[in-house]
Amino acid sequence: MIHPGYIKLCEEQEKLLSRPNRKSDFYNGIYERYEYPVLTREHIPLYWKYDIDADTNPFFEERLGVNAVFNAGAVKLDGKYILVARVEGNDRKSFFAAAESDSPTEGFRFRDYPITMPALTDDETNIYDMRITQHEDGWIYGVFCVEKSAGTDDLSAAVASAGIARTKDLVTWERLPDLVTLRSPQQRNVVLLPELVDGKYAFYTRPMDGFIETGSGGGIGFGLAADITNAVIDEERMTSIRRYHTITESKNGAGATPIKTDRGWLHIAHGVRNTAAGLRYVVYCFVTALDEPWRVIAEPGGYLIAPLGDERVGDVSNVVFTNGAVADDNGELYIYYASSDTRLHVASTSIERMLDYAFNTPSDALRTSECVKQRCSLIERNLKLLSRPQADQS
Repeated sequence: MIHPGYIKLCEEQEKLLSRPNRKSDFYNGIYERYEYPVLTREHIPLYWKYDIDADTNPFFEERLGVNAVFNAGAVKLDGKYILVARVEGNDRKSFFAAAESDSPTEGFRFRDYPITMPALTDDETNIYDMRITQHEDGWIYGVFCVEKSAGTDDLSAAVASAGIARTKDLVTWERLPDLVTLRSPQQRNVVLLPELVDGKYAFYTRPMDGFIETGSGGGIGFGLAADITNAVIDEERMTSIRRYHTITESKNGAGATPIKTDRGWLHIAHGVRNTAAGLRYVVYCFVTALDEPWRVIAEPGGYLIAPLGDERVGDVSNVVFTNGAVADDNGELYIYYASSDTRLHVASTSIERMLDYAFNTPSDALRTSECVKQRCSLIERNLKLLSRPQADQS
């Protein structure tokens, strides 16, 4: 017999799943924030967490709890917006699960089952943060972090690599060998470009010396692999680099799959700096050339999205992170970003607005004196305009 507690919780959950989402009062002209997250732990199907049989679970206790839902790859397929989210159980193990909706900002519901991702080796401990690429070769690729124990007495030590899998329907996945980068001992935050470059598969990488610290890694890398079924990169050239006393001082990494525009590849990435309260993650933007996708041609200074209000509180506080965005055919753009490793939000904008932001926002001047000059120049132009007679303002 189905436990009556299940029926009651289903009724409550349905209110959440069918709740309209509204734009918040936040304004900066670049994008809109929304009042509610698009996915949280409360969105998880109840039958993923509870044994709903009253005979075997008379107290209706949670058997397999879920701690957080965040860091989702995103794609639009067959008219539906699909988020492949990172779901973390109470046991700290992450897995992938697809939630879909007819709307980009609300109504996301998980499919009946999470994704079963084949493991390559018995020592794979955790997988997470999938980027989704609809590639010109006809496959949909997922590139994600694979974590293994470092095999030392330090139980916090780990080794990270970039896993690769492909699918046609986001249900059945073929696991391919992990990406090999000959000059980088560890990799995270790897993204596959949707198009071939010189007949090869193009990856944005994040060279790392260790699991957490990038060490000598200079920023976001770029490399080519001749064969996706045995992907090996022997040379990585740097794109968006780390700089002292900026939002990328500690590390940075590729986020959503780059979006092709008429002015270049639009990137939505993350940058990290260290503070007295720990690492602070923000989202930032840059553009690379269409003919040389490693070459940065626009990189506005500062962050695009930073955690605000309740977004600052969670398992890993003061963090926003993105690994998914959807560009609609009408030019609208939806950026899916997680806050504090706990929940998933959406920001809406357009390709046109993002390109205006990327190309017309000043780059980081790197020194206080130069940054003040930038601001004073803006103030001077605005005050001149304000001082003109009102009849001349039109």
